Parts: sequence; C-alpha cells; structure tokens
Amino acid sequence: MKLSELRRRLSDAGIEDADVEARLLFSHATGQPAHRLIGGDPACDAPALEELLAKRLDRVPLAYLLGEVTFCRETYRVTPDVLIPRPDTEILVEEAIKRIPAGARFADLCCGSGCIGISVLANRPDLSCVSVDLSPAAVSLTRENAKRNGVSDRIAVLCADLFALPAELSGFGAFLCNPPYIASGVIPTLSPEVLHEPREALDGGADGLAFYREIARRLPAILAPGGIALLEIGYDQADTVTGLFSACGAAPEIRRDYGGNPRLAILSRP
Repeated sequence: MKLSELRRRLSDAGIEDADVEARLLFSHATGQPAHRLIGGDPACDAPALEELLAKRLDRVPLAYLLGEVTFCRETYRVTPDVLIPRPDTEILVEEAIKRIPAGARFADLCCGSGCIGISVLANRPDLSCVSVDLSPAAVSLTRENAKRNGVSDRIAVLCADLFALPAELSGFGAFLCNPPYIASGVIPTLSPEVLHEPREALDGGADGLAFYREIARRLPAILAPGGIALLEIGYDQADTVTGLFSACGAAPEIRRDYGGNPRLAILSRP
C-alpha cells in the first residue's frame, strides 16, 4: 500500500487530519521517521500496516494504535485500559506546577496513565506524589510511565477506590483529580473513538457529578488545612460544581482551558 492510498482511505472514512495520521501509521508500521515521509509516496506491503488501517477505520483511537502520546512535555505509554491524555487537561498541570506549596506531598486521584501527577513531578523536583486508581492495569501503567519519565523515586502508586479510600490517604498539601464527569446517558452519544476508551474513566453517574460529591465529602480528610485541590470539570459544569463546593465552605476559582471552556476548579481547605 502506498502512503497516498493510506491517506485516501482514511480521508474517505471521514477521519480528520488524514494526512498526518497516514504518516504516523506508516511510520509506526515501517520504522521510517514520520517527518521524512512529507512530500513522498513510499509503499509498504507489511501486514502490520493493513492491520493498523483496519483498526483505525473501526475508529480505534490513533493513540492506542501508536501506543504512546505526548502530554505537556512528557511522553506516556497508553493502552485501552486508560483514558487518552488530552491537551485540555494540561491547564490543570500548569496550575498545579505554579500553586502547589514547596516541598509538598500531593495526591493524584483517578490517575489513569499517571500523566497529571508525573508531569507535575517532572517540573517540580521538590514534590512527591501518591497516585491512586481503581484499575490494576492503570496502576501498572502509571508505574511504567513514572519510570519512563524519571520520577519513579518520588511517586507511590496505589490501587484504591476513590469511594473507599484508606485512612492513610489523608492530610495532603494538595490533590489533583480528573474524575469521570460525563453523565451516564450522554455516553452513548460520544464519538466512536471515545467509546473505545474505558467507560469507568468517563461515567460520572446519572448527572455526571457523583465523583465531585464524594470529593466534597472527603475534602476535610484528604486535604491538610490550607491545602489546595485542582479538579478538571466538564465544559458545562462550572455553576453546579461551584455550588456543590461552596456549600461545604470551599468556593472554587474556575479557570478556562485554551479553547475558552471552563475546565478547572481550584479550591482550598480553609
């Protein structure tokens, strides 16, 4: 198959950025650097390329096919066991890097691939982190990504349910969380690519707020006095999340992502 045919088949299937994706898939199958494919039209008869194309036409996300993704300035291995890191979440990392107190121990709850906590550690050598996820596969992947990005000596990774956190997970100087926040009924309407991602990383209950309610309930235990929490929120959840946390005395500051959507709730324990 020629690169031009690969590009055409992706484009005919309605896949955006077919040109870029064709080069990345071709590069992954052949080992040729993607940038060297620009302007050329090489051919590849390897079965691996046909398999990659078939999966992409079935709307398996490109990141899962390539096996890694860049987030902030770090590179993460990703599998279908975890949510794919997205640029919208980088605002959470940027604010955490600026706001977490010097020398603090912080928690990264619902850590998935580990990208949030690890990228903070990579830019703040004075910090240490406890990353937590319910999925054993996510816990294993976070450990792998911590080693890949050179922070494994400052991170502990635990398998635990946010709704049943052990007592020792308390008194943090900060905690970060990108919880599941999509309402259950909305999930079937999401794009085919998103539907390949783990439902447990997406489903926030009937109204999308189940995890925020639990975090609000646990806030006094999780955070030390004066501690700070940074939570990703859905683009349409700013008012409801603000009301929820204001009711427990922790009125959040809302930050927008680079697309202009409300994306981050920043709150502190009085």
